Amino acid sequence: MEIRIPQPLAVEHEELHVELGKATKVAGRIGNAARAVAKLLHPHFVKEEAFALPPLGLLSALAEGRITPEMRDALAMTDRLKAELAEMLEEHKAIVGAMEELAAAAKKARKKKYERFAEKLILHARTEEQVLYPTAILIGEYLKTKLGG
Repeated sequence: MEIRIPQPLAVEHEELHVELGKATKVAGRIGNAARAVAKLLHPHFVKEEAFALPPLGLLSALAEGRITPEMRDALAMTDRLKAELAEMLEEHKAIVGAMEELAAAAKKARKKKYERFAEKLILHARTEEQVLYPTAILIGEYLKTKLGG
């Protein structure tokens, strides 16, 4: 069974990548700050897309009571997320710090577009910390009770 990131989350990640890519091309302090964010964000997104977000694709089926043995494949992902959660949250702290630098640079330059982008990405990180990561971990724990293991 292929366990995939829910489409709205995949689209949101792609949009964030595109917006950040545009910001990295801006000259001066905004571009420098955006490049610092990109350096931190890319490897983090790779990890999220590998193991933190795909289990969320099972949520609708689980809510409907549809549990299949193939869902066991998600356990390696949720166990890894649980094991690496502290590291993922530390990465968020660094990313948020870099985004705050971008927001400050944008505010100083009166570039509301980049200031709003920075705020949007900070909110995205908080959503992952408070909703998505815990939900993915709970999906794994739930599957263990239903499938054993």
